[in-house]
Amino acid sequence: MNATAPVPERLAPPGRILVGGQWTEGRGRELTTTDPADGGVLATFTGAAPEDVDEAVRLGEAARAERSWRELLPHQRARHLARTAELIESRAEQLALLQSHDNGKPIAETRALVASAAGTFRYVAALLETQEGAIPPSRGEHLAFSVHEPIGVVGAITPWNSPIASDAQKVAPALAAGNAVVLKPAAWTPLLSLELGALLLAAGFPPGLVSVLPGPGATVGQRLVEHPGVGHLSFTGGTDTGRRLAATAAGLLKTTSLELGGKSPTIVLPDADLDLAVNGILYGIFSSQGQSCIAGSRLFVHDDVYEDVVGRVAERADRLRVGHPRAEDTQLGPLVTASHRASVEEYVASGLAEGGTLRAGGSRPDDPALTAGNYLRPTVLEGLAPDARVVREEVFGPVLVALRFRDEGELVAAANDSPYGLACGIWTRDFPRAWRLGRAIHAGTVWINTYKQLSVATPFGGVKDSGSTREKGLGAVRAYQRQKSIYLGTGGPLAWAD
Repeated sequence: MNATAPVPERLAPPGRILVGGQWTEGRGRELTTTDPADGGVLATFTGAAPEDVDEAVRLGEAARAERSWRELLPHQRARHLARTAELIESRAEQLALLQSHDNGKPIAETRALVASAAGTFRYVAALLETQEGAIPPSRGEHLAFSVHEPIGVVGAITPWNSPIASDAQKVAPALAAGNAVVLKPAAWTPLLSLELGALLLAAGFPPGLVSVLPGPGATVGQRLVEHPGVGHLSFTGGTDTGRRLAATAAGLLKTTSLELGGKSPTIVLPDADLDLAVNGILYGIFSSQGQSCIAGSRLFVHDDVYEDVVGRVAERADRLRVGHPRAEDTQLGPLVTASHRASVEEYVASGLAEGGTLRAGGSRPDDPALTAGNYLRPTVLEGLAPDARVVREEVFGPVLVALRFRDEGELVAAANDSPYGLACGIWTRDFPRAWRLGRAIHAGTVWINTYKQLSVATPFGGVKDSGSTREKGLGAVRAYQRQKSIYLGTGGPLAWAD
């Protein structure tokens, strides 16, 4: 693809947000979304305000309560979901290109994210054909049924790093469960979420059932959390924000789904296939420019192979292709904004100030063609103490910290010495040892001799400060429903009334 490929034509009307199925001008502050590759303006429009949340919830509840949706059988709802998957695939290249413009990810990666979104809708559609209730064993003269019903209106708050894939993971199961959805995408990257809203309307979902409200978290997101008509909140983002959201929701007795930050360890044992490990380490931290909650940002390498592994990783990191995100051979594109790049650079500076040394990167690329974008070279730091800030905090950028270990007990303690617990990678030929370590590490997902491989059919989430719930898998739809018990009496009058 030509790196100068223009922004594709959008289905969502320019300058409009989606409120209860209607494209309208928002009532909030002006939003400008820019291309991280060169700072060019992609769109300027008025974002949502708390009043738009109120309207979206009102219209969403009305649409959800309509018999035409409320009484739709699961396999009939599945048709809308499958149609959405088809529409996403029909516009796959345009969507991938739009996302690359919106958040700076390389085009090869945004194509995969668009395919993931289509796959999520298709999987959830199939899942509806398998959902069953239960008839618990009777303990009296009655027949009991356990059924699942929609919660009502679901608030979905998604991050800027993988818009359409993250949106699909929340919107598809919430709609499949019979709910209405108010989607709040990140203000930095709203364009893909608005396109998804247009595709959902085209797929035949009732108009009021879906709203897409880009805007600041402090106003739009907060109103979504506090609104009495929102019964469930699904949030992916930073841990501090998630903690505040959960505290507010708990006070209102609302259920939440939280997928938060990470500081994931990658472990190389001395018997590992080092070629395989080095490739996996590089992919695990530097794909997506490190802007991933599951990035393998802490590298633990056994003393026996430390110099070999870290030397190879550093040498290969310096050879990774940092370039324009629409160039087919680019491996790392720009970071999402200039302010975010400045934050990542500050972490690198703090690591050096705390005694670390650079093995690779640590600066902006020299290529004058990249000067206008938010680029940063992949960085490898070593020689840091376990309590160094860059070792403990989520950087969310292309920064890898290399650490040594000698024995398994020391390794497990160090890997678990983190407030986070989202993911872990283990590189070894010794499967029993890998299994033992995988069970000992505090993480929601463990990869052995691979990294960052995900499936919509497999539950995903974290522990500790990385979250408390799971998305995807067979329970995806149930997370957006309430369980109800119904008793059918089979005996005569209750003895008490005699």
